[in-house]
Amino acid sequence: MKHVKLSDDIYYLGVNDRRTNLFENAWPLPNGVAYNSYLIVDEKVALIDTVEYGHMEDFLLKIEEILGQTPIDYLVVNHMEPDHSGAIKQIVNQYPDIEIVGNKKTFPMLEGFFGIEEGKKEVTEGDTLKLGKHELSFYMAPMVHWPETMVTYESTTKTLFSADAFGSFGTLDGGVFDDELNLDFYHDELRRYYSNIVGKYGNQTQKALAKLSTLDIKQIAATHGPVWRCHIDYIMDKYQKWSKYEAEEDGVVIVFGSMYGNTEKMADHIARKLSEEGIKNIRIYDASKTHASYIISDIWKYNGLIIGSAAYNGGIFPPVGSLLDKLKNMYIKNRHLGIFGNSSWGGGGHRTLQKWAEELKLEPLGPKAEARCAPNNDELALCEEIATEVANAIKNQN
Repeated sequence: MKHVKLSDDIYYLGVNDRRTNLFENAWPLPNGVAYNSYLIVDEKVALIDTVEYGHMEDFLLKIEEILGQTPIDYLVVNHMEPDHSGAIKQIVNQYPDIEIVGNKKTFPMLEGFFGIEEGKKEVTEGDTLKLGKHELSFYMAPMVHWPETMVTYESTTKTLFSADAFGSFGTLDGGVFDDELNLDFYHDELRRYYSNIVGKYGNQTQKALAKLSTLDIKQIAATHGPVWRCHIDYIMDKYQKWSKYEAEEDGVVIVFGSMYGNTEKMADHIARKLSEEGIKNIRIYDASKTHASYIISDIWKYNGLIIGSAAYNGGIFPPVGSLLDKLKNMYIKNRHLGIFGNSSWGGGGHRTLQKWAEELKLEPLGPKAEARCAPNNDELALCEEIATEVANAIKNQN
């Protein structure tokens, strides 16, 4: 088998998963996902993370072809989530003298998932591990996106093994490095991955980025997606923006929940007025049909957000309520917000949206636009006012 190398002594051991439908059993994978692991062959041999259990056979075969009978001295565990730790027990069985390198938060999970209590080597912030000509140093990155997460820096090649940070959905179809791939394809999957998996932890990501800014990084080897070696500034800039909840572009995401089309009419009316006001990037989503991960990704992309909902049993239409819960959990901010709704016989949709906005300290722009049943001309005029105010806020921001 032909092996992919990051350098003379560092091997890529990734595998592609085109069978799993939902990442973490929650997020759709129409383009699959890659699980990336790396092997450093020196006087001491170090394996950086492993892969998901179902892909272990190919993974172990790659290691055997590279090492033959040479043992692995260290297994560096940057992240204990099972899509990266799934082969740990088999690795320990195959290489019984291996030392597992992790931090104090790694080892309770190691025991909890796999019952492994022996052969542990604990590292703390800034500790180093000499392999020969290669030297590893370790930096804690808690909550990017689990509490035990850390990153590993190899100083000879200036490679950062970044765990889930800088990762992406999507398999690696032939190309492994960023300059071998069409990044236009990965851009949306990078954002969807960040916004849904890491997005809640913007403050923690900012702290991790501050640490990494002191390192001379020539390659970023994440556990999902491309290995970055030519577009490091690009991915770093994206993480700076995303972790500060800064939009990439001017535009508006309109999300609606409608049972019989009346709230949808209001959404279409708002969209038309936005267009007349010069807004070109407009994305309308039916919360009942589009998976929340795609909606959330576009909310991270654009700086305008308008949400509308029908009332349902005195509250909000459930698919919209589910999206609101996710956005609240992610502490979404820095968006020009508009809200609208349809009260029908009991109300509750608009009221719930207003309360949600207050909890997130987002100030809705424009008047209260709430139709009773089918929206009349006066109610549609209120929708136009919301569109105008959101459009003006976007234009005045620039």
